[in-house]
Amino acid sequence: MKTRPAPLPIRIAALYQFARFDDPASIKPGLSACMETAGVRGTLLLAREGINGTIAGSDESIDAVLAHVRTLPGCSNIEVKESRSNTMPFHRTKVRLKKEIVTMGQPDLDPLSGVGTYVDPQDWNALIADPDVIVIDTRNDYEVQIGTFEGAIDPETKSFGEFPDWFRAKRAEIEDTGRSPKIAMFCTGGIRCEKSTAFARSEGVKEVYHLKGGILNYLEHVPEQESLWRGECFVFDERVSVGHGLKLGDHSLCRACRRPLSREDMAHEHFVEGVSCHRCHGERSEEQRARYSERHRQATLAGARGQDHIGRRDDIETDD
Repeated sequence: MKTRPAPLPIRIAALYQFARFDDPASIKPGLSACMETAGVRGTLLLAREGINGTIAGSDESIDAVLAHVRTLPGCSNIEVKESRSNTMPFHRTKVRLKKEIVTMGQPDLDPLSGVGTYVDPQDWNALIADPDVIVIDTRNDYEVQIGTFEGAIDPETKSFGEFPDWFRAKRAEIEDTGRSPKIAMFCTGGIRCEKSTAFARSEGVKEVYHLKGGILNYLEHVPEQESLWRGECFVFDERVSVGHGLKLGDHSLCRACRRPLSREDMAHEHFVEGVSCHRCHGERSEEQRARYSERHRQATLAGARGQDHIGRRDDIETDD
């Protein structure tokens, strides 16, 4: 009889909830204290519209923090996306106050009152295979480059704040052909689609759908042999990317620009570990590269001593 392998020691919890926090600043001290006491690392963002972030720790510590989060207004039924790792993906514990938990630049938009129709991962393939459905990847360009769904449109946005203008232009283009938009959107964990589908509906589009739980939910529940996903999914922590079954992907991270790098990217002449890659080499000055080089040297020395380098940018600021 085969024994089931022991689970990997680090539990990673990605969470978000649109809720109405009248005073996010009053929530921060208690949440910060809970995370510190539990020994949980990662970043949680708080805004008047809710909470968003990813944390990691032992099973008991994650349970403690999630129990606290569920006491917050509107968060009793918060959905949490979990995975496991051999190593801690974060180096710090942070709770940050923001204007939005995912920055779209549409302050009057209320996802609680107008999101699109949720589609379970098991039903997603049939929806996006419909030739009348326009499938849109709402993530940023560097995320789309390493993986997306077959036939999806890449808006080529540098940030989520560019999405509204892109969407308005794209909708006008579609309607010029005489078509009535029927749109399916997706993102990493679902949060950007809460806003993008609400935005599309506020613009008058009636048929709007989005992938419930995002790409991560799809990769976890849809078998690879049935999957329409191609490539890997960028995640906002030290794992960098994951594949089907949420297995660790093959991408690394440029410490200068925070973009994912394939093995081919790291063979490029402009790749210098900790300093630059072919995408950001021309975007940084010699002074900046010298600073990154020293930061990498210090991080390497700290790692050799078994210590965290306090100057290292560890977790990736997420708008998903």
